[in-house]
Amino acid sequence: LCNCSAVGSASAAECNGTTGQCPCLEGYAGLRCESCAEGFYPERRSQRCRPCGCSPAGSSSARCDDSGKCQCKVGVTDLKCDRCSDGYYRFNETTCEPCQCNNHSKTCDSLTGTCLHCQENTEGNHCELCKEGFYRSSHPAHACHRCPCSTVASTGTCRIQPGETAPRCDKCKTGYTGPNCNQCDNGYYNSDSICVRCKCNGNVDPARSPSVCKPDSGECIGCLYHTAGFHCEECEDGYVRDPEGTNCTKKEATLGPETREFTTSAPNASKATSFSTAVINSTLSPTTIQTIFPISSSDNSTSAFADVSWTQFNIIILTVIIIVVVLLMGFVGAVYMYREYQNRKLNAPFWTIELKEDNISFSSYHDSIPNADVSGLLEDDGNEVTPNGQLTLTTPMHNYKA
Repeated sequence: LCNCSAVGSASAAECNGTTGQCPCLEGYAGLRCESCAEGFYPERRSQRCRPCGCSPAGSSSARCDDSGKCQCKVGVTDLKCDRCSDGYYRFNETTCEPCQCNNHSKTCDSLTGTCLHCQENTEGNHCELCKEGFYRSSHPAHACHRCPCSTVASTGTCRIQPGETAPRCDKCKTGYTGPNCNQCDNGYYNSDSICVRCKCNGNVDPARSPSVCKPDSGECIGCLYHTAGFHCEECEDGYVRDPEGTNCTKKEATLGPETREFTTSAPNASKATSFSTAVINSTLSPTTIQTIFPISSSDNSTSAFADVSWTQFNIIILTVIIIVVVLLMGFVGAVYMYREYQNRKLNAPFWTIELKEDNISFSSYHDSIPNADVSGLLEDDGNEVTPNGQLTLTTPMHNYKA
């Protein structure tokens, strides 16, 4: 008996009379067509042989196991070996090509090969670039490191120039400078780690002082136009603001109710000649002063003008007033003393007596005064004054006529 498979043979009753080989259907093999041919696998439910369907490009053979899974080449996967494995792309007639991601990703697009999910701060189709704000060291295999650039002072990006080992920031923002944009540029100073523009009120020349102000404090350097101060906001000594309040101009040499002193020195003079002016009620301009006190303009002569401050002027005036008062008091005292002296001299009781042989002659300071009363010169009641100014002394024994 042929005993052919009813499922796999074309006829269950017919077979080769010599060999007994049954006529098998497609996908069946064996003497009685009871097994699946190469490239087919038995379906579990129906036990019928189904074609493996392995991809000729991706499988190493046409065979498959009982589950229908084909034997795939390297880089190929899936049940029928028709898809590239992770890390491979471009499924072709031969095989899948590995992804080119510079060891920073394990997957890429299966068609284009674009790397997916780049690691270690990389980006690009093949993870060959560093992300923004990162840089790659000189060794290409090294990972990307964060740039030492602040986003406040720069764009935050950097790169390593050829022949250098340290990165440089690509572009510093206004007011910052240096390889890492961590320094203040000329015309700026550091204020709480932020570069702030110098405030010098336009009185500093950047050509003469490129830094304009000190980078650590902001103090202006090289104030011009006779200005001074931390921000060149004040005028130098001897200069004042003009009426508009913009420029510093030299103080005008004026003479008011105060004493000015002019000193002129000549080359051959051993001492300077000083002229002290009196108190002048009118104000003289510098031209008038030069007319009154000519000062030589030769190269060998110099002139100096000493200003007397208001405080010194007040002291001088007070001193002069005190001296004048003292002199007046002295003069009044002297006049008073002189008059007292004259009064004492006129009222002096001194008198002289001249004895002669037959009379006595009296003389005193009152003799030169007309109508002088000399009756009190002698207190003797017996004395009499004659009309001609002679004094008669009368005693009990003798009469004297003066």
